[in-house]
Amino acid sequence: MDKKNTILNSEAVDKLLVLCEEVTRATPEGARRFIEPAPGVLSRAKSNQHHIIFGRRGSGKSSLLRKTAADLTIDRRPIAFVDMETFKGHSYPDVLISVLIKSLREFKQWLDGAATTPASKTSFWRRLFGTLPNRPPFHKASTTALSDTLDSIIENLEDQLRAPGTTTKLIKQTYSEEQTAGVELGAGAGIPGAGVKGTGSLGEKSVGMTEEQSQYISHKVEYLHQNILYFQAFFQKLSQLSNGPSFLILDDLYHIRKADQAKVIDYFHRMAKGNNLWLKVGTIKHRSQWYQHSDPPVGMKLGDDAKEINLDISLEKFETLREFLKKILANLMAETPPLTIKDLINPTAIDRLTIASGGVTRDFIGIFSNSISQARNRGQKHHRGPKIGAEDVNLGTGDYDPIKREEFKLDTDADRVLLETVFQNIAAFCTETSKCNVFLVSQKLTGQVRDSIDQLIDLRLIHPVKSRVTLKKGASGEIFEAYMLDLSQYTAARKVHEFQIVDLHASDKDETIRKASLMYTG
Repeated sequence: MDKKNTILNSEAVDKLLVLCEEVTRATPEGARRFIEPAPGVLSRAKSNQHHIIFGRRGSGKSSLLRKTAADLTIDRRPIAFVDMETFKGHSYPDVLISVLIKSLREFKQWLDGAATTPASKTSFWRRLFGTLPNRPPFHKASTTALSDTLDSIIENLEDQLRAPGTTTKLIKQTYSEEQTAGVELGAGAGIPGAGVKGTGSLGEKSVGMTEEQSQYISHKVEYLHQNILYFQAFFQKLSQLSNGPSFLILDDLYHIRKADQAKVIDYFHRMAKGNNLWLKVGTIKHRSQWYQHSDPPVGMKLGDDAKEINLDISLEKFETLREFLKKILANLMAETPPLTIKDLINPTAIDRLTIASGGVTRDFIGIFSNSISQARNRGQKHHRGPKIGAEDVNLGTGDYDPIKREEFKLDTDADRVLLETVFQNIAAFCTETSKCNVFLVSQKLTGQVRDSIDQLIDLRLIHPVKSRVTLKKGASGEIFEAYMLDLSQYTAARKVHEFQIVDLHASDKDETIRKASLMYTG
């Protein structure tokens, strides 16, 4: 039996499937597999600038931030990596205190490890970072002293975290009063027949104790405001010790309550300002609030306080997206020789896989794994041939849909019912009315439907296709945006009769979607 008939059932493919499962979660070790989605992204993420990194779930935000942390550590730059999902459901100000504690613990761990570990300890460096550090270790005594300072800071913060939000504290003060009581005496006084009378006095000291009580209210928020100079002083010392900047990475900000996000970012921004500390915040754009227009403003304003890095590559850049995803696949197969893309998957299936992923790396890998299972189950003598085909991808996409739905539930709360309703309406429009996987939305559309569409993009249930579309007929001068319904909604069990799937790889795709029948008004 030749290679083409056995490749899908080979041990190498078994290993590839295990590897696909491992890489769907960003880990420190996974930083070595990082591939830049666009030139210069990694350099920007490592620069002395505050950044907010946007991207859908699985788009590579955490991988970029992990790679950033690894490269900065190799350069012996102080770094703290905080996964904000840990604090999901925490309320303010406890969420801020908790993130502060975690951040400072991470800096302490860095000081106790990477800061002073010599390059000669190759097992430490190569195991975690794959290479050796660029700079010599820090002065050990100074580093230890600063680490000890952190212990004290963290202990105080932990005390605050355990304390109730509002505490009534009672102060008692006591002081004494001394006074003399005088009693006048006369010689013979009170003695019958005494002819001489003299006077004198007998002094007696008495001590009186007076107690005064006062009460005041101690708030955690007040503690945080009063101690920000204390935290700033630490980062000044850290900058002096390292002879350079420090970096704080807050990954997946969207996991904490939206109402608290700007307040948390604001505190770290104030703490960092002028102290050579740079913030790198990863989040989902339309599920986050990093700035509030108030008096005074709260958070970080894009353009002024922080720069944006957007990792989403839309289907509008189909060729660029496909090549990027193929590079990721080839990178995985390099770890499981002798596999190659050409041996394993048909070119049409690569195109379908790119569309099915919507440009999200994790979804691309997950659907690819499901497609292998589908191709294996149908057997190698099937008419589809010995490789993964487009129909295998369709079926694999249907199997992947429950994962997206579960993440949808995890990422939505109060607005879940509205988002589900809008999505069901869009799906019904595409599958029952327009009979096409692409729909158009006017750029003038505002309100709940517009906001919901933005969030459904971030939740990976619809995908941007083209940012500017004009109709062939009707709506003269109006500009539309084109979106694609997720492939899972019209393949496999949900397959729709006489349904048009726009080929995003075709040269005439732009003309195909300029139809008034594709307009969705909500």
